[in-house]
Amino acid sequence: MIYDLSEVIKQNEAVEKRLLSMKEDYQKPQMSDEQFEKLYRTMKEAKISERKERTKQRTIKVAATAAALVGAFVILPNTSATIAHAMEQIPIVGQLVEAVTIREYEYDSDRFKADIDVTEIKVENQAEDSKVQENLDRTTEEINVEIQKITDELIAQFEADLKQKEGYQDIVVKSEVLTTTPDYFTLKLLCYWGAGSGYQWNYYYTIDLNTGERLELKDIFVDGADYITPISENIKAQMQAQMDADEMVHYWLNDEIEDLNFKAITDDTSFYLNERGNVVIGFNEGDVAPMYMGCVEFEIPSEILSGIRK
Repeated sequence: MIYDLSEVIKQNEAVEKRLLSMKEDYQKPQMSDEQFEKLYRTMKEAKISERKERTKQRTIKVAATAAALVGAFVILPNTSATIAHAMEQIPIVGQLVEAVTIREYEYDSDRFKADIDVTEIKVENQAEDSKVQENLDRTTEEINVEIQKITDELIAQFEADLKQKEGYQDIVVKSEVLTTTPDYFTLKLLCYWGAGSGYQWNYYYTIDLNTGERLELKDIFVDGADYITPISENIKAQMQAQMDADEMVHYWLNDEIEDLNFKAITDDTSFYLNERGNVVIGFNEGDVAPMYMGCVEFEIPSEILSGIRK
């Protein structure tokens, strides 16, 4: 599912308005300047670390085809922009799916910052089954097109705002391989947009290497199984436990504003399978908690789903 930037901003504004009516003890809908600077420094430090330990960390960057990027990445006239171009391959021995970094887009001025990594997922090794290979080729192409669309739209919006020469803009796009096993490959795409207040959201792309298909939540459970209920109830239990352990942690669980409260996931809720094979559910800022909580994830213990997993 692709997030339209204008829709993301509208949702962000709506969440902030709703938060204003909540109790003051957790009324923190925006990231402070200090929090943003900390996030930005962390991103920059992570970028340096990735380059030094790329194989060990198996961290990659985000995707688009080289031909499509020609029009999207141009040197801006009369600015102090720096646009860095890089071509790197990150080997993951024995994996069908790997990633190639094709570009880096960077801009840094007093009021505007952009730090965007662009890579593409590629099928490096041939699958033994021709049908799996066909599926892998199609799936990776679809994911690359989707990531390209996300990245191009963010860059286009950034450059349009830059021309106005008003306000402040900060944009970060990073990615990471979360899972690389003989069975699954998962890429996480992290996006951050700052303009006064900040908003972060993530995308997860999981490929079933046994079939070559992009994995959906329902695909990992037996037909007809109710996986929504046990996952949702476990997430609620984890939320409550975290709040009981730390007064600074807050989730919308038993709040006075009933519409805010988390009730259940859906088939479209973001997820991935970690290295242990456990389901991890991901939420964007403002989905299940105040904005200051950021993006949150919940790993579902294997015993919770025992008997209904394929």
